[in-house]
Amino acid sequence: MSNRTVLITGATSGIGEATARLLAKNNFRLILCGRRKDRLEALRMELSGITEVTTLSFDVRDQHEVARAIASLPPAWKAVDVLINNAGNAHGYGPIQTGNIDDWDAMMDINVKGLLYVSREVIPGMTERHSGHVINLGSIAGKEVYPNGSVYCASKFAVDALTQGMRMDLNPFGIKVTSINPGLVETEFAMVRFKGDKEKASAVYKGIVPLKGEDIANIILYTLACPPHVVLADITVFSTAQASSTIVNRN
Repeated sequence: MSNRTVLITGATSGIGEATARLLAKNNFRLILCGRRKDRLEALRMELSGITEVTTLSFDVRDQHEVARAIASLPPAWKAVDVLINNAGNAHGYGPIQTGNIDDWDAMMDINVKGLLYVSREVIPGMTERHSGHVINLGSIAGKEVYPNGSVYCASKFAVDALTQGMRMDLNPFGIKVTSINPGLVETEFAMVRFKGDKEKASAVYKGIVPLKGEDIANIILYTLACPPHVVLADITVFSTAQASSTIVNRN
């Protein structure tokens, strides 16, 4: 399908990992990014037999680390055709009056500032070439606020606003900008949010068939397969059991 070069943040698990596997099968060249070097290397070894793969290990929260890592790409990898801003997390679950400030900082730093730092390093190359596609992974939490998730929702509302602004700013350069906003996806998300509490994490998906990382990967591939004059700008996707942030049919 393609020999385009794709940079994926948060590539070592969940949606990012599923997307890497699917795009590799469809002849995309991959720059896989994440903090966990062992997982990055394992994924690189797995996929390098299918397509060209390189890796960058950095924390999106550290602007200098982001800049150094992306600047270190060899010449053959510097022209990024597709940026998938996938890295993001929820930390903690509770009302605003008892919220943990470290959790708040983590969500804002990863979900908002991390997206900005990576975008700032990659997008100028796209504007120079008048070509590219930015895909930001948002959330239904960026469309509807729910109780006990106010700061996470705020971070994802910011992603939604940034995506809309990107689309406007990059329009003169012919660059596509897509927002994908999933509901419940069964990944490491709940385990991180509940700080390793398996019982609380499993309850998030109890009684439903949730989305999988592979479902979102398929949507990403579809957006990349659209003809040049078509952009899927803003996509919200639920499992059949979900109707909104707070309405879920559990059987």
